[in-house]
Amino acid sequence: ATVLRIRFGTNEPTPLPPEMPAGQNPMPGAVIDYFLPRAAGEVVLEILDVKGMAVRTYSSQDPVLNPHPALDRVAYDKICQKNTTATFCGLPLYWPAASMVFGTGAGMHRVAWDMRLQPFPTDDVNAAGDVNATGAVAGRATLGESAPWAPPGTYTVRLTVDGKTMTQPISVKLDPRVKTPAPALAQLNTLSRQMWDGAMLSRAAFAEARALATRLASESGADANAFKARLDSLAPTPARGRTGRGGFGGRFGAPAGPATLASISGTLMGAAMAMQGAEVAPTASQAAACDRAGRQLAEVMKQWTALKTEGLAELNARRKAAGQPAVTIP
Repeated sequence: ATVLRIRFGTNEPTPLPPEMPAGQNPMPGAVIDYFLPRAAGEVVLEILDVKGMAVRTYSSQDPVLNPHPALDRVAYDKICQKNTTATFCGLPLYWPAASMVFGTGAGMHRVAWDMRLQPFPTDDVNAAGDVNATGAVAGRATLGESAPWAPPGTYTVRLTVDGKTMTQPISVKLDPRVKTPAPALAQLNTLSRQMWDGAMLSRAAFAEARALATRLASESGADANAFKARLDSLAPTPARGRTGRGGFGGRFGAPAGPATLASISGTLMGAAMAMQGAEVAPTASQAAACDRAGRQLAEVMKQWTALKTEGLAELNARRKAAGQPAVTIP
C-alpha cells in the first residue's frame, strides 16, 4: 500500500505504566506482507531505488538482541545487573519494543520498512544506544534512528527466498501537511543522499582496507611494515567498543585529527543526520558542513586509491624481485 512518511513527535513522552489502559497504534512504517508456502532457509528483503540500488536490506539472519526485555524481562534484567550501560538498561524494562523478525516459517509474515536508508552495520547488538520513547505505550520504545530518511518516491521491494526472487512496487509519499517549497525539499533530499552515499562508500573502503591489513598481518620486512603503517594511518583499527550504533563509536561525528576512512564515515553520516529533524531546507551551516565533508571524502578516497594501486604495485614489485607472491586485496 502507498505509505505516508510521517514523523514521530519530537517531544518524547514518558511511556505509560503497563497497567494503564491504552490502545495499540498500527505498525509504523511501510508495511510489507509476504507468504511462504513452506519453511525457508533464509529470507532477504531489499528496498531498491529507481536506479535499482539497494538502499535498505533486511535478512532473517540479521543479529538480534537475545535475550530481549520485551520477550524475557527476567533474563534481560540479569544483563542489566551486570552491565548498567547496556541497551535499554537505563529505563524500565517494560518500555522496549520487541525486535522485528523476518520469519522463515511457512505461512504469512508481516514486517515494516522504517523508510530510512541503510544504517551502518553493527558488530555488537548489545551495544548501548539512544532510546526513543515514541508512542507513550509500554512495549513501544525503540532505539534511536541511525540513518537518513529515504526521499519520497517509488521504490521496489525485492524478496529473495532460497534463490527465488519476487518484486513489488511501493510508493512513499510525504506528509501532506508539509508545505515546504519543492526546491527546499529537493535540496534536503539531495544533500542527505549525497552524505549517505559518501558514508557508505568510505565505510566499504574501510572494510576493504582492513581486509588488506589482515592479509598483511603475518608479513614482515621493511617494505611490508612501511606499507602496513600507511594502511593503518588511513584505516586505523577501530578501538574496542567503537563498532556499535553510529558505525564507529555510538553517535555520529569524527574524532579529532586527520580524516581517515573510518572518521570520514562518521563525519558524513553526522552531516546527513543533522538535517533529518524536519522537512525544511538545510541551514547555511548544515550546507557548509556537507560541503566540507564532501571535500574531505574526496581527499581521503584519493589517498586510498593511490595506496591500493600505486602503493600496492610498488610493494608487489619488490616482492616479485625477491621471489615472493604478490599481495592482493581480498
